[in-house]
Amino acid sequence: MSDLGQLIGEVHAELSPRLGEGKVADYIPELAKVPLERFGIAVATVGGEVFTAGDALEPFSIQSISKLFTLTLALGSVGDSLWTRVGREPSGNRFNSIVQLEAEQGRPRNPFINAGAIAVTDLILAGYRPKEAIGEIVRFVRFLAGDDSIVVDADVARSERDTGFRNFALAQFMRSYKGRNPITGHSVVSAARARRINSLMMMCGHYDGSGDFAFRVGLPGKSGVGGGIICMVPGIGTVAVWSPGLNSIGNSHIGAAALEMLAQRAGWSVFE
Repeated sequence: MSDLGQLIGEVHAELSPRLGEGKVADYIPELAKVPLERFGIAVATVGGEVFTAGDALEPFSIQSISKLFTLTLALGSVGDSLWTRVGREPSGNRFNSIVQLEAEQGRPRNPFINAGAIAVTDLILAGYRPKEAIGEIVRFVRFLAGDDSIVVDADVARSERDTGFRNFALAQFMRSYKGRNPITGHSVVSAARARRINSLMMMCGHYDGSGDFAFRVGLPGKSGVGGGIICMVPGIGTVAVWSPGLNSIGNSHIGAAALEMLAQRAGWSVFE
């Protein structure tokens, strides 16, 4: 695996001259402050090795990547009854669109658009006070990452609250359809469930660019408007990239290019 460290270093070096391309998510005031020229890559292998390049150790807001963790946590709690509340199909509309939600009587198309993530988080909130639920989510992410430094960024959270009017509207719209929480029991995320989560990432993990990402990269992943993308490489491990400049769809411009280069050069793909 020593070649892997060399590979990500080469990809980082080749793409670094392009830093500055794309646009930060300036509709969230705190994200508008992030320097455009940041770029990091990290790979964690199934054997426990970690390789990094660039700004991989700099904290950043994962944004919608968190939807992957809340989905996994909710499935572990409520099982497949979750799918009575949320669909499993690509959206084709913007991640914060209300149009499709109205056409489908308040049932979000998938758990990775904003309406779906709100419904999933509502399931986690059942039986908890909000602060307890947030603590549960943070503990879960820390456990998965093996990193106790992961926190909720209060400034970003405040920025989201002060500008997230469309998300408030999505939540109220779903409330009008009186969605109920399924009766739950604790369960563990099995290998079969992990495969299903990966399939959802492949189909729906990158907003309206999910099909193009699958075509170019060929790996299941989830992006966020903070500029991060995480991908699963079967049998190898996990690769994450971060560069805050976004393309027109809302995915990291340089990050997506880095993943395409890595996948091609390393021969990573679920289709081979």
